[in-house]
Amino acid sequence: VPPTAAAAQSAGVTSEDGAVDSAARAARIATLDWPALRDEVAACHACALCETRRQTVFGVGAADARWMVVGEAPGEQEDRQGAPFVGPAGRLLDQMLAALDLTRDASVADPARRVYIANTLKCRPPGNRNPTPQELACCEPFLQRQIALVRPRIIVAMGRFAVQQLLRSSEAIGRLRGRVHAYQGVPLVVTYHPAYLLRNLPDKARAWQDLCLAAQTMESAGGG
Repeated sequence: VPPTAAAAQSAGVTSEDGAVDSAARAARIATLDWPALRDEVAACHACALCETRRQTVFGVGAADARWMVVGEAPGEQEDRQGAPFVGPAGRLLDQMLAALDLTRDASVADPARRVYIANTLKCRPPGNRNPTPQELACCEPFLQRQIALVRPRIIVAMGRFAVQQLLRSSEAIGRLRGRVHAYQGVPLVVTYHPAYLLRNLPDKARAWQDLCLAAQTMESAGGG
């Protein structure tokens, strides 16, 4: 089934030309609970990425985490394993989180240590190319619903596309980092994507400053 037709069937609503009614689709996704949302992502055919993915990459961590990290898109290893940030960039992210006594492990007893991790895209773009505006738009309702369900007390947006999606800003990360923004009332801190940091080691110190800013924001709000 062509992606647009399958998406229309999944959404249950179409416009006269057969395209998905994106507003109705987003409104429907906004009502889903965790199991239904996971199933919806797994079955998604809203864009052509469904034709090249091995599997979707939903998210990982505690559903009631106080921290939420939002990345960009799955890479090759994420596409193989079905979890975000599992390659070298993921190991760097885990190290940085551990330095703040945070973890993606949902089983930890202390809720203040829990982090939920998700990407703006749930499918890997072929060859790790940049996502298209259409692909980002198709996945946006999924991320919005994840944030609404987690109800984090702080969001860390990692990478250009995560920042663009959450802040609706095309400014460079270097101009946006270093201060606290907001996403629907939730404090949001901007920083570099771990994959970028692996190629640009001098910026690791800046990324660490950003995570410390997020931690300070949590502490000031009484959420640490």
